[in-house]
Parts: sequence; C-alpha cells; structure tokens
Amino acid sequence: MALQLRLKGREHSIEIVARRPELVLRIDGVEHRVAVMPGAVMLDGRAYLFDEGVTGDRHFVRIDGRTFDLEAVDPDLEEEAAAGGLDVIRAPMPGAVVSLAKAEGDQVRRGETVLTIESMKLQTALTAPRDGVIERIVRQEGQTFDKDEAVVLLVPLEEDAREQTS
Repeated sequence: MALQLRLKGREHSIEIVARRPELVLRIDGVEHRVAVMPGAVMLDGRAYLFDEGVTGDRHFVRIDGRTFDLEAVDPDLEEEAAAGGLDVIRAPMPGAVVSLAKAEGDQVRRGETVLTIESMKLQTALTAPRDGVIERIVRQEGQTFDKDEAVVLLVPLEEDAREQTS
C-alpha cells in the first residue's frame, strides 16, 4: 500500500519497493535509491542536507536549505470527510470535559485541539477530525459523558460548503 503525501496542494504516492540491500522508494511511479544518514539523505547517489520535524499529520522537511510542509493523506478519512462523516467529535472513553480550547463558531483545522477531557485521571486532547467550524459544543467544562458520545459538532467551512453545492 502506498503512502499518500500532500505537498503544495498536490498529492504524491510513495511506496517502499525494497528495504535490502538498499532502500528503494517509488515516488509517483519513479523508483529512487535512498540512504538516510544523520543530517543528510542520499537520493540516487546525490547527497542532500536533511532535517525533519513532525506535528500531527504534518511533516516539515528541510532539504538543502529549503523547507517543505508535507501532509500525510489518509484516503479513508478523505472519503469520510467528503461524505460529511467527520462532523462529530466523539469521546473515546467515559469521562468529563476539563477545558475548552475553542468556542462555538470558531474555525478549526484538522488536528487542532478542540477540548481536553479527563478519564481515570488521564487527560486527553480531542482534536478536529477535519477543517471546519464548530457548530455546537455538546458538553461544557465539568460535564460528564459516556464512551462514543458526541461532545462537539462541526460544519464545513463556508468555502467548502459552496464547493459541495456547485
């Protein structure tokens, strides 16, 4: 199965072809030999200075002085979001709302913390499953909930809603 990454709005497919005796990746259908070393990466025999950082689904890669913002794409989540299936943030376990990071009407980006819950003395940040606007916060600070209960409802951003109707 290929890994899907988005760079500058364009999706790219990356597959591992071989791991030994050397790493071979197929990127958008073209095979490349890759060797990763501390602070550098070798691609088809050419060395590049290399560093990376990860925040949620976003990968920041610095290659030879240029920084690239890559986003991991989950095709299943993309389909579910397009069908409106990611409009609900559900509690993964029973507990209580500790704090709200967002309010009704606020815009959120996928992966952004919306609220923090506590269950069995463990605090967990619940994040937005997609970009959108918070339509309703079902459970406020201090209120309890059961497992799989909806705690926040989202609606698409206005521009997304216009695209879906045209």
